[in-house]
Amino acid sequence: MAVAPDRYDYSPIIDRPAIKWPNGARVAFWVAPNVEHYEYLPEFDGLRDPWPRVPYPDVQQYAFRDYGNRVGFWRMLEPLDKYNIKCCVSLNLAVLEHYPEIKDAMVERKWDIMSHGIYNTRYLNTLSEEEEREFYRDCIATLKRETGQQLKGMLGPALSNSERTPDLMAEVGLIYHTDWNHDDQPVPIRVSSGKLVSVPYSVELNDSGMFTRTPNEGEYFAQICKDQFDRLYQEGAESGRVMCIALHPFLIGQPHRVKYLEDLLAHIMGHDGVWQTTADEIAEYYIANYYDAAVEDGKRTSV
Repeated sequence: MAVAPDRYDYSPIIDRPAIKWPNGARVAFWVAPNVEHYEYLPEFDGLRDPWPRVPYPDVQQYAFRDYGNRVGFWRMLEPLDKYNIKCCVSLNLAVLEHYPEIKDAMVERKWDIMSHGIYNTRYLNTLSEEEEREFYRDCIATLKRETGQQLKGMLGPALSNSERTPDLMAEVGLIYHTDWNHDDQPVPIRVSSGKLVSVPYSVELNDSGMFTRTPNEGEYFAQICKDQFDRLYQEGAESGRVMCIALHPFLIGQPHRVKYLEDLLAHIMGHDGVWQTTADEIAEYYIANYYDAAVEDGKRTSV
């Protein structure tokens, strides 16, 4: 039985071919800083909810996010650099033009970059097919022009999608999508042409859902990250798992929170058998080594 509008096959993790990561690693661990830009006066498209809270301009929320680019990003770098973390940035690509210092910092560290749209205040839902196709062309061209990188994947801007999104992504040569939070391993996404995989992202280990100004929020975030890693590390002895931690500089980069990022990184990176990697590298490795077998296995289990 096909599920999720026929985009992928059902395949129970207990009954699928085992994945072996490079050098026998148990967990492919990637960190996704969401480096964003919210427009001060975005064009209203009839869908923007919950942004803004109030009629434009929403000064409070615009400025809160701008803190991430002015201060939080730079504070977040300290623990990431300490543990030599190569990130895969979920990037509003306009950041490359608005904040050249951030661009230079990412390029210097050789971080991979996936699209998170142009701005986080512009959604995909209302675009026509040709407008959405042009959106991907713009993303590809912008990243290439500003950094020399080839764009390979996307987290939808504000997590928005259309029914066409996977097909159009694959059509322009993208190879992974991180919006499908439905597995602990990569999964083939059925598209009309080309190959596209879901790379596990996280709404669970995501500071945007954790930091609500409640007591012990930092300790709780660090602890659930460590707990998830410990379980995936155990399971990864049989078949490799993927773990993603999603960060937002305006949240994790606050003075009272950044120490918890260092705490959880110390725990994870203190283990052998961890492939500290990026979504780009996970997708490429999976497509080269497991994609075709997974498609065949999906046909078997979906009969």
